[in-house]
Amino acid sequence: MRARRSWDPALVVVELAGGPRRFRELQRALTGISQRMLTLTVRRLERDGLLVRTVYPTVPAEVDYRLTESGASLTHLVRALVDWSTEHRQGIAEARATYDRAHPDNELR
Repeated sequence: MRARRSWDPALVVVELAGGPRRFRELQRALTGISQRMLTLTVRRLERDGLLVRTVYPTVPAEVDYRLTESGASLTHLVRALVDWSTEHRQGIAEARATYDRAHPDNELR
């Protein structure tokens, strides 16, 4: 059995720290995220009160996403975590590969 991987909402927060973005702008900035995963991620962040989704009455409808005051207060912490994970990405990948070789039947893959 394979565990589902979720997208890191911290990356969305970091991207929105630069200002409001439309959905497609977020998707282009977050290489590799599917439309479905981005939709779920922004919904969760909205539910948690970290971003606000604004729909403008245009045809077609325009929607943008921006951080709330609470979300903006997180950006320096989240940016530090993203920077750390980027810096250690290779080591983490190597550790996972080593673990997976030693535990071929694990459910974490």
